[in-house]
Parts: sequence; C-alpha cells; structure tokens
Amino acid sequence: MRSIITARGLAVGWRVYIPSVPDTQLSLERGVFTLSFDFELVWGMRDITTDLAALLAFARVTREQVFDPLLARLQSRGVVATWATVGGLFRAGAERSEGRLFPDLTPPRHAWHPAPWLDGVPTGTEADHPEFYARSLVARLRDSGQEIGSHSFSHPVFGDPGCSRQTAESELRRCVAEAAELGITLRSFVFPRNVHGHADLLQKYGFTCWRGLEPTWWRHPRVPGAVSRLAHFGEVLGARRPPTVMPTRDEHGLWNIPSSCSFLPIDGVRRLIPLSRRVARCIRGIEQAAQDRRIFHLYLHPINLASDPARMVAALGEVIDHAARQRDLGRIDVQPMGEVARLAEQAAG
Repeated sequence: MRSIITARGLAVGWRVYIPSVPDTQLSLERGVFTLSFDFELVWGMRDITTDLAALLAFARVTREQVFDPLLARLQSRGVVATWATVGGLFRAGAERSEGRLFPDLTPPRHAWHPAPWLDGVPTGTEADHPEFYARSLVARLRDSGQEIGSHSFSHPVFGDPGCSRQTAESELRRCVAEAAELGITLRSFVFPRNVHGHADLLQKYGFTCWRGLEPTWWRHPRVPGAVSRLAHFGEVLGARRPPTVMPTRDEHGLWNIPSSCSFLPIDGVRRLIPLSRRVARCIRGIEQAAQDRRIFHLYLHPINLASDPARMVAALGEVIDHAARQRDLGRIDVQPMGEVARLAEQAAG
C-alpha cells in the first residue's frame, strides 16, 4: 500500500517550539519508559490530505491489522500506554441536529481549510464509517486498562490563529462529556500536530498533563525546515540516542511531559532507514533512562504503522519487549503519562 502519511505540521508550514524549562528538583527512584499514541484514524489528516480514499484505506488497515496486534502486545507484556484519542472516535456514530453535525462545537477557521470544518464528516454508525467512529475500540482500550487521553474532539490546531479560545473550549468540553459516557476520566492531553495553544483551558477541564516536543535543536523555529527534516532523518539512520526528559510544571500548574522521540514511519524516503535502526535508537533511549533515572518518552500514530503493519508492529513490539524486560529486572518503571503526572505531583508536594 502506498503511504500518504507525512510528518505532522510540515505540510502546512508549522514548526512550533516550546522552550525547554530547567528540570525541577524531582528525582526518580528508577528510570521510566512512557509510550503515547496519537489515536486519530482519519481525523488527524482529513483537513490536509489530497487523497481521502487512500487515507480512508489506511484507517481501515489500522483498525484491521494494527489495533489488535498492538493492543495484544501491550497486554501480553503488562504495558499500559497513553492512547491520546480524538473525541470523534468515542462516538458510535453521529447524525445532524438542526442541520448541523455536532452543533455544540465552535468550528475553527484555519486558513488552509476554507470549507466548513466538518464538511466531509459522514453521518451514520461505526459499522457504516469505521474510519470516523470507533466507540468499540475505545471501550476495548478502557476494558484492557490502557490509559485513554485526549487529542481534541475534531483535531483543530490549538496553536494556530484559526483556532479561537471558544473553539478550543468547545472541543475540550465535548471530549470530557464523550469520555464520561464511557466511564472514562481524561487526564492526559496531546495537542493536535503537537502545536501548543490554549493550555490554560486544560486545567479547567480536569487535565493534569500534556505532551511537549522533544528537546532537540532541530525543533527550533529558526532552523530551516529542510535542515530540520534532514537532521531528524540522520538521527534515526544513525540510531542516535534520543534525549531523556523530566516532567516540568507549566505556568498553569499542569505537567509538561516532553517526548523523547517518535517511532518514524516507513513511507517515502524513510523506507531507506532499516527498521532495526529505529528499534536500536529506542533501546538506547530506554538504557539511558535506566542509567540516568529519567524518562524515555516514545510516541507515534498507530495509522503510521499501516503502511507495513506486520513489520512495523513487530518492530515496535521489540521496543515494548525490551522495556518490559528492563522493568522485570527492576531497572525501570513503565508508566503512562497520567501516572507520571500523578507521581510528579506527589513528589513535588
């Protein structure tokens, strides 16, 4: 299957950088491995894709060939990850009310998407449109003990001028309500396309933490995009050890748990990087976290595994297995974002 998955944000010119904050005086008894997923199916790219049919196909492959084996691997190793889930996926379907879909939402006005924001989102059930609605999958994550976080309701870019405060608040309010229907309390948030904005609203709606960008020089906005992409490619190709991180409290009292690195897809030119290099890089991150008693925070989009699901899930499984072995040896802990934030709050007094 031809891949259409691209680096989030680069397609529309974003490269937002949150300056690093000095570590707090927190200390960890052991290193920590944290794994977070941006679980979005079609919602994450429907506004920027030029090939919706291909995106729909990738979403179906994610449901049919990625979700089950990935969840099974986590369960077999006793690993709890954070599934930052788009709120639309909490739904078993949707119908229009007063001629509108989700009329309680204030739609964003992103410059790159002049059409009404929810144009193209179908009505119907999960059985009709499994690429848009996935209540059964969210229920399985809940029942399996995975942490379910939020990735907004419809994936507007919070840090873009087109996403007003009213838009962000309507998204968060709807997410919390949808989760509550399933008995889920949301604590962890991942900003769509990792673009930070309206963070003060997170505390109002009960969130305790969010995922910041990895603290690398090539994320800085003054670094040209081409240089940034080349540097990232080189780091993965060379299996360079990613940074380890520590949670820091932001100005709103929330815990920023930065990522260390992503698990790079194998679309396009990135197919030139052997999967073994991705695995080796992650293992080096886990080992460094154990040595320094810090956090190695790996993230990815499950849909990014759909271009070669068997091989990609197996490669990620090697990382999960290594983390579980180190946990069983007492060298690291394996914790989702919400638990990291809880422990950080406890340690900070």
